[in-house]
Amino acid sequence: MQPQSMQDDGFQQMTGAIPVEHLGADARSRFIFKTYAHLLGAILLFTALEIVYFKSGVVEDIFQSMTMMGALVFMGLFILVSYAASHIAHSVRSKPLQYLALIGFVIFESLFFAPLLYIAQIEAASRGTNIIANAAGITVIGFLGLTMIVFGTRKDFSFLRGIVVWGMFIAIGLVLASIFMGFELGTVFFAAMIGLAGAAILYDTSNVLHHYPEDRYVAASLELFAGIAMMFWYILRLFMSRD
Repeated sequence: MQPQSMQDDGFQQMTGAIPVEHLGADARSRFIFKTYAHLLGAILLFTALEIVYFKSGVVEDIFQSMTMMGALVFMGLFILVSYAASHIAHSVRSKPLQYLALIGFVIFESLFFAPLLYIAQIEAASRGTNIIANAAGITVIGFLGLTMIVFGTRKDFSFLRGIVVWGMFIAIGLVLASIFMGFELGTVFFAAMIGLAGAAILYDTSNVLHHYPEDRYVAASLELFAGIAMMFWYILRLFMSRD
């Protein structure tokens, strides 16, 4: 783990701006407000898109398209789009392009989630329980709890970066192995991925509080949204795996 001064210098060299932690209280408050306002906007857009997919019946077409595309191709496309959106939001100073990255990522996530939500809705009807609402509620509670830890302790969780990065590589490897070798990823894997998503949220929230420059609130909201989406995905998968 690098000392905080070295991390801040890295952000400054990348963006040409001073990390928001070194600015005044008013600037920090404005940055945090803008970040979480954009995060809320991203969540509302995601929810609205899913409602449109289900109300219009397009979700069935999306489900068929994703099935025909194949899990391996779809996972590769997902990783590529996620990287591109994050890179643009972090490296481009143009606000329209940053917004384009955020909105594009939310739209792609909504398409990525649609088949899973479609299956979850069918299972919920057969079980008589609202799996989607329960998973969403636990995701919100988990995110708020992790956010309170960061803002309450003001601890720098930059040391989690290596855990998150290597955890993602291991997860991708396991997913690829399950595709080629034909075994199922069970509840232990889903629970581990929920923990990894929690670590990612701690890391990203810490960066929002300590390392992001004042003009990167769009990138900050994108990173937080990605962590929430990941946690929701695997909580939902865990619920669906229960008999």
